[in-house]
Amino acid sequence: MKYDVIVVGGGPSGLMASIAAGEKGAKVLLIDKGSKLGKKLAISGGGRCNVTNRLPIDEIVKHIPGNGRFLYSAFSIFNNEDIIRFFENLGIELKEEDHGRMFPVSNKAQSVVDALIHRLEELHVTVRTNCPVEDVLFEDGKAAGVIVQKGERIDCGSLVLAVGGKSVPHTGSTGDGYPWAEKAGHTITELFPTEVPITSDEPFIKSKTLQGLSLRDVAVSVLNPKGKALITHKMDMIFTHFGISGPAVLRCSQFVVKAMKKWKLSHVTMSIDACSDMNQEELFQKIRKTLQEEPKKAIKNALKGLVPERYLLFLLEKSLIDENAPGSTVSVELLRAFAQLCKNFTFTVNGTLPLEKAFVTGGGVSIKEIEPKTMESKLMPGLFFCGEVLDIYGYTGGYNITAALVTGRLAGTNAGKYRI
Repeated sequence: MKYDVIVVGGGPSGLMASIAAGEKGAKVLLIDKGSKLGKKLAISGGGRCNVTNRLPIDEIVKHIPGNGRFLYSAFSIFNNEDIIRFFENLGIELKEEDHGRMFPVSNKAQSVVDALIHRLEELHVTVRTNCPVEDVLFEDGKAAGVIVQKGERIDCGSLVLAVGGKSVPHTGSTGDGYPWAEKAGHTITELFPTEVPITSDEPFIKSKTLQGLSLRDVAVSVLNPKGKALITHKMDMIFTHFGISGPAVLRCSQFVVKAMKKWKLSHVTMSIDACSDMNQEELFQKIRKTLQEEPKKAIKNALKGLVPERYLLFLLEKSLIDENAPGSTVSVELLRAFAQLCKNFTFTVNGTLPLEKAFVTGGGVSIKEIEPKTMESKLMPGLFFCGEVLDIYGYTGGYNITAALVTGRLAGTNAGKYRI
């Protein structure tokens, strides 16, 4: 059997690539080893599917710290506004939420998956699920086809690898594409977990003192060995039984991994600013004023609401302040120490959860070897890459799926121009 285009992988980028190739009039085969298409899409955005982000292109690129600039060429052809129009044309009405995140009005990720599958059917794309690819074929210096179960060979004019990375493996992303890319001569940059919870062996973590405590809208930083912030994210976070997690922490995680590698560190220092809307002196004066107004009140009661209660008691203890002491009896030095901890509580972390537990894979097929306007391999004609198999990785919030859909669109469009 021969097809104009074979797309391997039925995630966001593979679905988009298959549709784009089909819209070019190509005879398309979409192959996925799983039982269902769009598994990762169906669980994205907490099951609501954050299909893209409406921020300006420059902001989108900033939110893709892993080679986001490579996407400028792609965005000049197909961008986030085009993604919105694409879904609306499929009958998926979208709504904008905080920070530019776009969701289906239905709040159901499955409605997005169903619309994409319906479009595949309209375009007569052949779909084979439960069909693991055993090998990809390159002959006469170009992509030639695939070998599937029981040695069946399927030929093609062009091949799109949309097989994902190594994160969230239960959705089928198990790193299948990397050896195939290497077979074509491609470099795979080192893989690492991103958008992943961070681990710590600090005594307060091991004793689970703060386990389950959420801090809202705090500034979380990763520090270099000289104590300067490599990155700061102001969002929510949570203390866990193994370390820290939550949106701010997930965004910081790749910088922990990179710092450990760059400076050969076993531990990296992080800091939390729980009162980021004022500087340390302003905070100190606010605390003093509060205590002067109610001098006999126990300090833990007088300062209630400054930070969550469990965190307040934790920081008072760290500052050597008796939580039951009347405010008037606490020295200025101890109050300054407490204000400083509210603004800059530092602790060490020793890594992250493994890649399998990450939301996103860092590293992948080197973008230096990919044509930025077509997603075609510079090394193997007729071979295209899209989605998370590429060394492109962003923060959660619709940025990774935007990269997947945009690269999928370009890969499918240009693969669809090939003919056997």
